[in-house]
Amino acid sequence: MRLFQIIFTPTSAGELARMPKELQLQILGDFRGLPQQVVGTELDQFGKLTQNGRVLHRFRIGDYRVYFERHELGVLIHRILSRHSLKDFLYRSGLKTGEDEALEQNPRFWELIESAKDR
Repeated sequence: MRLFQIIFTPTSAGELARMPKELQLQILGDFRGLPQQVVGTELDQFGKLTQNGRVLHRFRIGDYRVYFERHELGVLIHRILSRHSLKDFLYRSGLKTGEDEALEQNPRFWELIESAKDR
């Protein structure tokens, strides 16, 4: 079996570290089945956001949204955001469409994702 890694950017690792331990364990536990899903499917069960050929996927865990993309070693986790912070982001951006569609079209969301690499 091929080695599979879940890689966190420094920002997403920090977001996870700030959560209560029980929530951290729940989020990490929900990733248990992820290797088979990422390797074996087209990830249709996850939200999908695309921009300029780049594909991010959204994994919902309770009130949190985990944004990740496939990586040659497994998956790269860019951000772990509260549903409530995303709702606020959409409100402040003046967007009234569905969550994935609104984020996909908003350059500020992609800047938020890219900023996770720089920290």
